Amino acid sequence: MTSMMKDIPLQGKGNSLNTNGFEPDNLKVEGLRDSRSTIFRLRDRPVAIRQWQRYIEQEIGFVLPKEQSQWLLNAIEHTAVENGLSSIQLWDAIQIDNQLNQQLLDAVLIPESRFFRHEPSIELVTALATQYGTQPLQSTTKSQPNSSFDNSIDSNNEPFRIWSVGCSTGQEVWSLAMSLAANNISNHTILGSDVSQQALTKARKGQYDQRQQQLIPLAYQHFIQPLTMNEKDNQAVTQSQTSTTYQALPVSPKLVLDRLLSNKASASCQVVPELRKRVNFVWHNIFTQGLATSHLQQVILCQNMLIYFRQFDQRDILTRLAAQCALGGHIILAPGVLATFKYAPHCPFTG
Repeated sequence: MTSMMKDIPLQGKGNSLNTNGFEPDNLKVEGLRDSRSTIFRLRDRPVAIRQWQRYIEQEIGFVLPKEQSQWLLNAIEHTAVENGLSSIQLWDAIQIDNQLNQQLLDAVLIPESRFFRHEPSIELVTALATQYGTQPLQSTTKSQPNSSFDNSIDSNNEPFRIWSVGCSTGQEVWSLAMSLAANNISNHTILGSDVSQQALTKARKGQYDQRQQQLIPLAYQHFIQPLTMNEKDNQAVTQSQTSTTYQALPVSPKLVLDRLLSNKASASCQVVPELRKRVNFVWHNIFTQGLATSHLQQVILCQNMLIYFRQFDQRDILTRLAAQCALGGHIILAPGVLATFKYAPHCPFTG
């Protein structure tokens, strides 16, 4: 995790928090008893709130709208209380502690995904993968694969590569895997990337609740299987520990629980093992210059994620994605995002 965080200088890093609108002497927190007054004081200090908003934007590029200020404050308070810190101490700590920084980002980010969210996109990718299988062999790598995931692919037949950017808890990735498997397309890889470690943990497990399972069309239900008793027991212990932690929160507990525990019901099913062979998840900050993979991709899906960025950052991100797209490949955007862009590099945008 240490090498993953973006190294962008933040104005005011390392300086006294008095310059950010805080008053350390008045905001000392001693346990949970005083944390309620801390958040109330933060609400009264718009300069401090703006500083936190700027910090999130500089770290991951997300521009938090004003109506989400309350959610940001709850995320700050939750992270501070969970680590026995005041909000001021948290600010100092995240400048040097990458693990704590990631914990705050996980609390701020709202994982939102569902199976077969946009079926036309799934159908398009499946059709492109089918067409790709009928074409002559071609090379789409910038370097030789060097991971166990890549080595599982037949080196004599370059796979159809798909990258889901901002995959959240993984439903889009698994939806694609189901569709390709149902059409007997085996020569492919699917990469899911996200800036939230918490979301990626759930994506890798591939375990979901009954509500999510009901969103999977009947034709693909055989790619889901019930959890075993041991897996359910382990999950129950984890949820019990999480619930105990959140019950201690003195500020807006219902809001925090509803948001941070977006899937409140316990997982009841998981994707079948056969789908995992060609799926991989990696941490990646799309706001940075770094790449999630060295391979050129036939399809890059980046649908609703771009709406959280400023327009000039959207264009920079799309330029980098286009450079990572194989010749003749596709970048698939949500229709609302697609309408924003007026230029077309060598890789076509599809809505």
